[in-house]
Amino acid sequence: MYTIKQASARTGLGAPLIRAWERRYGVIAPTRTASGYRLYDDAAIGTLRTMRSLVESGWSASEAARAIRAGEVRVTDVAVGGPPPGTGGPAAVEPYRSRLVERFVAAAGSSSPADIEALLDEILASGSFEAIVDDVLLPASAALGGAWASGALSVAAEHAASAAVARRLAAAFQAAASPARSAVVVGLPPGSRHELGALAFSVALRRRGVGCLYLGADVPVEAWVEAVRRTKARAAVIGVVTDEDRVPTRAVVEALLPERVSVIALGGSAAADTATGDGVIVLPSRVVEAAGAVAGAVARRG
Repeated sequence: MYTIKQASARTGLGAPLIRAWERRYGVIAPTRTASGYRLYDDAAIGTLRTMRSLVESGWSASEAARAIRAGEVRVTDVAVGGPPPGTGGPAAVEPYRSRLVERFVAAAGSSSPADIEALLDEILASGSFEAIVDDVLLPASAALGGAWASGALSVAAEHAASAAVARRLAAAFQAAASPARSAVVVGLPPGSRHELGALAFSVALRRRGVGCLYLGADVPVEAWVEAVRRTKARAAVIGVVTDEDRVPTRAVVEALLPERVSVIALGGSAAADTATGDGVIVLPSRVVEAAGAVAGAVARRG
């Protein structure tokens, strides 16, 4: 028998997601200790691994659970990371994710908080944070801006849906275990307010066990310096989202260089074109890869 922590390690699923699948879909029924703690047997581990494989291969969580409960998919049929039977393999992933993004924008257009939250529930239940952040959650957020620019969404609808995403990311940030010491400070330069990517990066970094202080949007230059000094951070990560962010980003970098921060990194769609001189790295565009790059750099230079 395994505790939920051990089940998480054996399945690659976060404990909150395991509890969510248990509660919403009833695919597993763990026993309880006298103190009320969940215990999972080998069959439950196999079911969770199968759920994960199906979801990461393109099934919705509800569809995967229904197929498992109906006996249409056996836990021995699917290896973690492999294609589910009858889905056409990994090629089925992209259409499913595209539909989720489209449905989220449609929910935003309905101006119904319940619809927006329901779609976010489905997105977040469709896989681990690392499995969905780059391919579903952030593309769905970006699609909101595109829908507003085309006139398909009002400003109010776009802001309401974006705020809902920000709340979910903030909750994930708080839920991720983090060392007491903040090795990395993350934020946006003065005047920049498009913070979902930076917040998602901070979540991914914390989930790697790296202490992270998230400063938020529109951080004045002097506040960056104060945060680095106060935390004695080994790295600073600045989000460069738009062309307008480049000049204030350079100001932040120039102020941080004398502080002898081991790693100064830029992330975001405008990062590659922001010339800042030697000693500054540009992160990969995908959040999970960027978090891995910073975690590795901090470990090497710490």
